[in-house]
Amino acid sequence: MSRTYIMLKPDAIQRKLAGKIIERIESKGYVITQIKVMQLEPAVLKEHYAHISDKPFYPALESYMMSGPVWGMIVEGENAVQGMRQIMGATKFEEALAGTIRGDFATSTTKNVIHGSDSEENAEIEIKRFFG
Repeated sequence: MSRTYIMLKPDAIQRKLAGKIIERIESKGYVITQIKVMQLEPAVLKEHYAHISDKPFYPALESYMMSGPVWGMIVEGENAVQGMRQIMGATKFEEALAGTIRGDFATSTTKNVIHGSDSEENAEIEIKRFFG
């Protein structure tokens, strides 16, 4: 068993997709062991997106991520990081296949409804960042 960090982004909450997304996670056999609603602050976002905070598109991303609440989750199950990345679909909205969360619900690469850790190491860092 492993665990990963998953975040439903503001557009998922605003569009009332949380239930549908959680149903997909659970129907795949994963267990949400913790969940919390958060309003993100600039300092946390700069830390979370440190790898892209110098990019020209970052201010728009930061504004979007602060546009409403997000739901942070710890998800557990067999091969949780890779398994969740598979059901989430590609980050780039135009590359996300139908049947994946992003393929079915994303409206752009920025507004792609969900974030998931990209490695077990980053999962632990992100879980600590958002859950302490």
